[in-house]
Amino acid sequence: MAPKVLVSDALSETAVQIFRDHGIEVDFRPELGKDKDALIAAIGQYDGLAIRSATKVTEKVLEAATNLKVVGRAGIGVDNVDIHAASKKGVIVMNTPFGNSITTAEHAISMMMAVARQIPEANASTHAGKWEKSRFMGVELTAKTLGLIGCGNIGSIVADRAIGLKMKVLAYDPFLSEERADKLGVTKVELDELLHRADFITLHVPMTEKTANILSRENLAKTKKGVRIVNCARGGLVDEAALAEMLKSGHVAGAAFDVFAEEPAKENVLFNLPNVVCTPHLGASTTEAQENVALQVAEQMADYLLTGAVTNAINMPSITAEEAKVMGPWIALAGHLGSFAGQMTDEPIKAINILYDGVSAGMKTEALNCAAIAGVLKEANPAINMVSAPLVAKERGIAMSTTTQGKSGAFDGYIKLTVVTEKRERSIAGTVFSDGKPRFIQIKGINIDAEIGEHMLYTTNKDVPGIIGALGATMGAHGVNIANFTLGRTGPGENAIAILYLDHPIPHAVIDELKATGLFQQVRPLEFDVG
Repeated sequence: MAPKVLVSDALSETAVQIFRDHGIEVDFRPELGKDKDALIAAIGQYDGLAIRSATKVTEKVLEAATNLKVVGRAGIGVDNVDIHAASKKGVIVMNTPFGNSITTAEHAISMMMAVARQIPEANASTHAGKWEKSRFMGVELTAKTLGLIGCGNIGSIVADRAIGLKMKVLAYDPFLSEERADKLGVTKVELDELLHRADFITLHVPMTEKTANILSRENLAKTKKGVRIVNCARGGLVDEAALAEMLKSGHVAGAAFDVFAEEPAKENVLFNLPNVVCTPHLGASTTEAQENVALQVAEQMADYLLTGAVTNAINMPSITAEEAKVMGPWIALAGHLGSFAGQMTDEPIKAINILYDGVSAGMKTEALNCAAIAGVLKEANPAINMVSAPLVAKERGIAMSTTTQGKSGAFDGYIKLTVVTEKRERSIAGTVFSDGKPRFIQIKGINIDAEIGEHMLYTTNKDVPGIIGALGATMGAHGVNIANFTLGRTGPGENAIAILYLDHPIPHAVIDELKATGLFQQVRPLEFDVG
């Protein structure tokens, strides 16, 4: 059955057609974006939801979205999506962070020029029939110092354009390497130095706990007298009230804002102040950008629904279609390892430790982690998936650790998962053979070669005669067919394990009878989703 997508905001017909071209059923209903009750009533039948900024994907919407797998936001901002609720629901949230990068960067440069030359006020004065040539004395950009707070995709484009205008560029960004700074032609500095040196400051960071109010009253006081501040990133990055006071005092010579702490901004302390340029969140508002992000989100959502490729996800590691093909068996293996450990664990889990060896260490281990954690937690909550698992584990206080190492044994690579509880540690390792099938290769330190079946029985015992006979006789007495079995031991008379592959789920009476023999330390039925 073909996936079904709802477009609840105004995406172009070309973007809608992309879904159809991929064989995806699509309903274009932009009126739902402004009608939350109608959206809640309709959303249950869809696998994907494509939106812009009008649609609010709230917890209530997500509760009603019983089939939803992905939300695609045409644009960079996902303020209108409850990411936490989506993650708990197991819904991937994608955006298009690069589709409007040039447009937003160009708007920031335009705003900087506008405030440098007081163009909006001069325009209004001239239209009013005045000729106030001496009133509007501006400043040149050439040889001035621009301070970038954030030098990611958009910030780096602004830097390139500013350098072309012969400006000196400083950048404060904890994630910017010295090598990247050198390549961009910017000087990496700490925030205080940027505040003291910059003639113009422009912000290009997301809104997070760390960046909220980054230009606070205290930090604004550290700026150079006569500084001009540009914000085309996110409202709430600047203390607007403190900035208004400093504009009135003359410490700040001008400001240009495209975004505000509260939007739509019908009132704001910055409005009607001299040499303050304000626009209504136009950073991405060009014909090219609007079309680019719409096409991009349609392609991303189609790729995910049809191939499992994850691109530009907010709450899930990205995986290309090519990576998905290679990693698919390893993701399945990680899930099976987690499922084994989860089904074997009865006590509260304190930690999950994962070792990646050889080829597995070179893959996107974040995605493998998600699969493994989901496998562990599914026993307690079958609704958990790769998206929701890390969040649920964090909420439960489960510590996560990941280790990678080069090839260290007979296999090209393997994954070893260890679950830690108050009472014990339980480890299981597995690999993917050349046939693409995952295998268990070690359980409790005992080397084995065990395929993964839908219905399995796992037992542990001391290596003594009669174990295989007891298993066979008990199964036969209850009409349970053994399709195959795998044995392993540490040595004669020492610890041993047996894994039986069964055609059907094993009756509880069989488990009870095997336990009653006294031959087995553990008797566990195991179920795996082998697709």
